[in-house]
Amino acid sequence: MITELVIFDLPKGMTREQVVEGMRKVAPHWRANKELLRKNFLYDPAKGQAGGAYTWPSVEAAQRGHDATWRAKIREMYGSDPVIRYFETPVLVDNVVNDTIEAESV
Repeated sequence: MITELVIFDLPKGMTREQVVEGMRKVAPHWRANKELLRKNFLYDPAKGQAGGAYTWPSVEAAQRGHDATWRAKIREMYGSDPVIRYFETPVLVDNVVNDTIEAESV
C-alpha cells in the first residue's frame, strides 16, 4: 500500500469557495476509481496550493490514476504542473472504521 502526495499551485486570486467547488466536482470521478482506497483533498490558502493525499494499493495504480491526460487537465485548469511523491504505507490507522490496517511487504 502506498500514499501518494500531490501538490499544485493555484491561480492567483482563486478563492476557497472556487477550490472547494472544484473538489466537489471531481469527487465522483475519484469515487468511481475502483483502485483508489482513499483520497483526502488538500488546500493551503497561505501558499496558494491544493492537491490530495491518496492511498493506493501500489505505485502503478497511482500512476494509472494520474496519467498524462490527468496531468494535462491540472495544467489547463490551474496553470501549474503537479508535484507528486510516493510513500510506502506499511501501517494505516483508520478511526472511522475503527481498524489498524497493515500492508503486505512491498
